[in-house]
Amino acid sequence: MKDIVIKGAREHNLKNIDLVVPRDKLVVFTGLSGSGKSSLAFDTIYAEGQRRYVESLSSYARMFLGQMEKPDLDSIDGLSPAISIDQKSTSHNPRSTVGTVTEIHDYLRLLYARCGTPHCPKCGREIARQTIDQVVDRVRALPEGTRVQIIAPCVRGRKGEHQKLLDELRREGYARVRIDGTVYDLSEAPALDKKYKHTVEAVIDRLVIKPGVEGRLTDSLETAFRLGRNLAVVQVVDGEELLFSQNYACPECGVSVEELTPRMFSFNAPYGACPTCSGLGTLLKIDPALVVPDGKLSLSQGAINVMGWNSGSRGTIASMYFTALCARYGASMDTPFAQLPKALQHAALYGTGEEKLHIEYQKEFGSGHFDAAFEGIIPNMERRYRETQSDYSKQELEAYMSETPCPACHGKRFKKEVLAVTVGGLNIAQLSDLPVRDARAFLQGLELSPTHRMIAGQILKEIDARLGFLVNVGLDYLTLSRAASTLSGGEAQRIRLATQIGSGLMGVLYILDEPSIGLHQRDNARLLGTLKQMRDLGNTLIVVEHDEETIREADYVVDIGPGAGAHGGYVVAEGTPEQIAAAPDSITGQYLSGRRRIDVPAARRPGNGSALVVRGARANNLKNIDVTIPLGMFVCVTGVSGSGKSSLVNELVKKTLLRDLNRARTRPGECDGIEGAAALDKIIDIDQSPIGRTPRSNPATYTGLFDLIREVFAATPDAKMRGYTNGRFSFNVKGGRCEACRGDGILKIEMHFLPDIYVPCEVCGGKR
Repeated sequence: MKDIVIKGAREHNLKNIDLVVPRDKLVVFTGLSGSGKSSLAFDTIYAEGQRRYVESLSSYARMFLGQMEKPDLDSIDGLSPAISIDQKSTSHNPRSTVGTVTEIHDYLRLLYARCGTPHCPKCGREIARQTIDQVVDRVRALPEGTRVQIIAPCVRGRKGEHQKLLDELRREGYARVRIDGTVYDLSEAPALDKKYKHTVEAVIDRLVIKPGVEGRLTDSLETAFRLGRNLAVVQVVDGEELLFSQNYACPECGVSVEELTPRMFSFNAPYGACPTCSGLGTLLKIDPALVVPDGKLSLSQGAINVMGWNSGSRGTIASMYFTALCARYGASMDTPFAQLPKALQHAALYGTGEEKLHIEYQKEFGSGHFDAAFEGIIPNMERRYRETQSDYSKQELEAYMSETPCPACHGKRFKKEVLAVTVGGLNIAQLSDLPVRDARAFLQGLELSPTHRMIAGQILKEIDARLGFLVNVGLDYLTLSRAASTLSGGEAQRIRLATQIGSGLMGVLYILDEPSIGLHQRDNARLLGTLKQMRDLGNTLIVVEHDEETIREADYVVDIGPGAGAHGGYVVAEGTPEQIAAAPDSITGQYLSGRRRIDVPAARRPGNGSALVVRGARANNLKNIDVTIPLGMFVCVTGVSGSGKSSLVNELVKKTLLRDLNRARTRPGECDGIEGAAALDKIIDIDQSPIGRTPRSNPATYTGLFDLIREVFAATPDAKMRGYTNGRFSFNVKGGRCEACRGDGILKIEMHFLPDIYVPCEVCGGKR
């Protein structure tokens, strides 16, 4: 079939509409917000396409995939398997990054495993496999007369008795063995405790470095490499030990590196993840900025915003220690914390170490003094967090914590051995930290040896294609190491769009939800080019969109309306963009043709005369800028994608005001200061996160209107006569809800090898 034919669509507010949508075209569904576009695109066409695909699978497979409810319509023909790309944010898993979501990181792992050059994590020297001749030359270079032992490491740090190994060495004629650093005659080797780890090494030969020793040295080293599984140790008697590897080992430091494999370059596997932060790149630490949120307060005014330490009243334990600290450093309890000597600030937060303070106390039962060291606020909180068994106490203390870069890997997520492997001079973390456009340019200009070029050819081709897709959808400013949880809804959708292009599927029905949202007009042409590229592969694209440029570039447009909610649900106009513009009843067409337009206001609001002034903003990519935001006005912050708008507004202004006005424990982005906050009462943040976290949530409960409705019903004479309170009119608690369906309004009937069936509750009739 050349068309998707829909008859009698009645889902949500759709008014029994019939529609013919051309296949293999870029089709835009437009109309007023709430007119029924998403009901038609997602809840009807996508739901039915997905449902039919799942039904084509075996009953066993359907058990694991679940089943979508059949939409309310008479029929739909000409459907393909459907893929929905919506604006739901990507994974909130802290391990998900742009690189892992797009699968580019998997190809980078392969590139580094096959073409990476390992270096010594200690000295930075390049590491390569050592041949037997290289090892002989290295040992032969020792001063003449040096006495050495050739040792084969048979077992390194493994639990067990290892009696079988000792017996085999004895049968092969070896006389000595070194166990846990001590040399024994094999006949006198001690019994090993199987509960502890042991290192067992066979002493292959003992010789003196002198001319003509090369033959014997070569034979002994070959035997040591065989027994030690490509490892051999040359111990200078009463001196250093040299570790040699026929795998990878630094000839200077003796650091041995295992064979490079793709799993080493994954921060989600123990083979490559930093052991300190387990590959997260961050650790939860007590944040001094949350302990002392307002440096303008003094110790006596409660500058330390931590329970037990926020009272400067005379007689408290906090005041005793703070008074002693101030006496020690010659300061006053009434001085603002930010103006106290740096040494005093550090001592208050991190303790006095070994130094003792002279502490005086005065209680109802008497007074006295004693000398004691001060533990410090932050060490005290960290100790309490480690020792407490109470989840409540842990949550209380976690409110003062923030994510700080891991001190071991400095936020790079990998082991130091992994970060010592480079391709073209960059390790995998450095390459992932580059913006997509720069990473692509680096890999395109990569100079490799002929052998490595042959190995990496296909890998680099795949990486370049995927990076190109990200560039084409306007995401060239992102880095591959960017956490997926920090992406906006529009960015997340375009990443999934780029991933779908990379799949190269044909004959698929793609349904997209406003892909241009959050994208600057400069990048719109690239996005539209990407959509057309997917169409030209032989796919059908249905795009729910308000953007004028996207509507004008569409092959076919369907205008849903004419109004929103109950006043919508009709097909007002359909056809080419030119036909929509000529349609008299289409509001969209009136704007496309210029018959209606939004006039530029002749006069602007003057504001209230106050302003927020941001000084020296340096959050993320902001370049130490000063910004003045007038108050009492509708202010728009705009710029190309990735220019720093969110860094300024969300990371800096919002978090600073939340901290100063709402007393929230947030850590704002870096700046010199924000002036003018005193003119504001509070801050309300409206972001893109979805509302209604549970199936029981509805517009009335979310807005608080349902509380008023319950109060009205509880105030009626009948309710008072029966003793009903507000709780009786809630479908979330016993007494008010229908107990048959527990307030859900529907019952789930498990069909085991068939899809579960949901039926209206017979007792309440779905009224909950």
